[in-house]
Amino acid sequence: MTVRLLSPRRAAELRARPWTYPEVGQSRGDIPDGYKTFRRAAALPAGISFDTAADDLLTWRVQRSAGLRVTASEARVEPDTVVELGLGPFVTAPCRVVYVIDEPARRGFAYGTLPGHPERGEEAFVLDRREDGVITFTVTAFSRPASLLAKLAGPLGGLAQNAMTTRYLRTFDR
Repeated sequence: MTVRLLSPRRAAELRARPWTYPEVGQSRGDIPDGYKTFRRAAALPAGISFDTAADDLLTWRVQRSAGLRVTASEARVEPDTVVELGLGPFVTAPCRVVYVIDEPARRGFAYGTLPGHPERGEEAFVLDRREDGVITFTVTAFSRPASLLAKLAGPLGGLAQNAMTTRYLRTFDR
């Protein structure tokens, strides 16, 4: 599965949409109240280089490995990149990159939801390289239902999000 590129017109349309939540960027620190939240982490298997893992992360491999269709304005994650994530034939979730982390021992990004996404909120994907060389991959999110379908899903929505996060965290298991 590869990343398809959005047309310039579609990318501009998505960039013009407002965020669907006011706490843009808060996946970096204190998670706001009033949302379903989680933070899960896994150590990457030994032998995977930090640069290779970061390259995989920043080229949408995590989302593609989890089974999502990725149609983005850029093949590589950059600030303000817009993306439509597809799951099955009927669900399309538009998002925009909120921030990108590019530090010597820390790389990652977060995207936030745009109108048309079934949820409201933000999700961050971050790789950290510790001094002992262990690389940790952390997924942090806060969200609440935005669509009738997401509201009707109730607890099943949380189970689906947990299953997707497990898929994300297994991306680097080779």
